[in-house]
Formats: sequence, C-alpha cells, structure tokens
Amino acid sequence: MSRLTVVGSFAVGLTIRTPEMPIFGQTILGSDFDFGPGGKGSNQAVGLARLGMDVGLVTCVGKDELANVALNLYREEGVSSDFVIQDDRRATGAGVIVLNSEGNNFIILDMGANELMDRLFVEKASDQIAASDVVMAVLEIPVEAACTAMEIGKAGGAKTILNPAPATPLPDHAFANVDFLTPNESELRILLGLPADDPTGTRDLAMALRERGVGTVIVTMGPNGALVLGPDDDTVVPSPQVEVVDTTGAGDAFNAGFAAALAEGHPLLSSIAVGTAAGAHACTRLGVIPSLATRRELADFSAQTNHQNKGSLNETW
Repeated sequence: MSRLTVVGSFAVGLTIRTPEMPIFGQTILGSDFDFGPGGKGSNQAVGLARLGMDVGLVTCVGKDELANVALNLYREEGVSSDFVIQDDRRATGAGVIVLNSEGNNFIILDMGANELMDRLFVEKASDQIAASDVVMAVLEIPVEAACTAMEIGKAGGAKTILNPAPATPLPDHAFANVDFLTPNESELRILLGLPADDPTGTRDLAMALRERGVGTVIVTMGPNGALVLGPDDDTVVPSPQVEVVDTTGAGDAFNAGFAAALAEGHPLLSSIAVGTAAGAHACTRLGVIPSLATRRELADFSAQTNHQNKGSLNETW
C-alpha cells in the first residue's frame, strides 16, 4: 500500500450562533454551540484515510483537553499519530467562530502549538517523510516547517504537494522542491505578491509560478474545475456541478482526493479528476469532517453526477 505523510496543522473550531454581533463590553446570548476538529493538515490526513490510504500526520498539539480531540479523531479514522507531538509550551490550536442570523461571521484564530513547528521539529519525522510515496504540506504552520517537509520529501524521492493555504509569499528556493502546487485563484495571486483580486489572467500567473521552479501548478477554481499547467499539460479538468451547501472543506477534500489517486500511480489528469470530484462532493455537506468522502461514497457520487471528464474518474476508482 502507498504511504503518505501530511505535515500540517490541527486546530479545534468552536462555533456559536448569535442574532447580532456583540459590541465591546456587551454580553449577549447565543445558541447552537458546536466544536470539532479542524486544521487543514489534519483535514487532509483524515480525507486520505477515508479514501483507504496509509497516512501519517506530523503536527503539534498542546498538553490539554483539546489535544484529545485530535488524538481521538486519528484513532477513529485510522491516521497514524506517531508524530503528533504534545508540547506544553503552547495550547492546542483553536478558532472561535461567531455566526449571525444572516450567515456572516468573524473568526479569531490562535494556531497555538502549530507555531512550534520548525525545521528541527519536522526533521524528527524525516525517516517517515523520506519513506513516503507522497508528502504533503500546508501553510497553516510556519513556512520553515512546510518547506522542510517538501525538501525532505523531494530528497527521498517522494512526490511533493504543497497546498499554499493560507497563502503567503514563499522564498524562491522553496519552489524547486514542490512537484505539485495547489492554490485556489486568490492564493495564486497572493503567492506572487499581488492583491487577491488582481485581474491578471490565472494562466499567466500560474506560468509565473512555474518559472520559479514549481513542477506543476494546479489552480482550483471551484465549479470551473482545476487549471493544470505543467511540463506536459496545459488544460482545465472540469468539476461536477452540484448544489452547494458549504464550501468550507472543498479545498482539503480536493487535495486528499488528488493525492490519494496520485499515490496509487494513476495519471496526473485522472488524479486531478478524483480531486475535483472529492471537492465537489464536500460542497454538498455541511461541515468539514462530515464532508470528507469515503472511497465508496466518492465512487457513488461520481456515478450520480455523471462526471464530465471522459470517464477518467470511474476508471481510477
């Protein structure tokens, strides 16, 4: 079985609904409090496990009650937590989300123990990373940690995937270790130091990133599919059209689906088709973890939506 390692983040999301947003000094009553696991690295690792992959997560949590949310999740989902390190210097990452009756929100995020991840932290997992078929990283952890994961993975012969979310400018030397870069359209622009809504064409910007050393740039474009620009590809892989319920977990689902198919040795465009289907599937369910499909669910979803990618998804799964 193919082995994948995700070097990324874990955080607990705490959500409460309120009829109106409070002002400073005001106490108001809310409702429908909920909390659950999150963090892009964690989400992608769970997505891979649900697709039947042998996956390990490298991350840092605190020595507190919220850390148990992570450890219990990985035990239930089958994610290896050998390198989920507990450190009492910082609390487990957490985000507080307040939603009003119109669906608007504000979020206060403390990445906590995730910020303790540096080069030395990642190097402790170097044997596992180097032995992986695919190595993934996100940018909810320090850039140094993500870049180290790409460097070790590349040196070990793994296929490397960097999901640059949330986007931040990266040092030029980092790109040479990235086989597949998977930004969305706003992240693509931020990576190049541009405003998120810069009007420059997406393909032109993807080419600019390729010129910095990235192997293949895959720009996720929601219902418009994914732009693929690499040594042998310059195309758009379509996405199934669905009635959207919640887009929150779509990016994580895409990366999990894409990486799972790639790890099994499927062709690039077929692997991206799995990713677009997984992302579309995630949009049909509320919440991130509930939206991550199992292998069977993704195959059934493909059949139901009559995916328009020349049958590549059905052939893959």
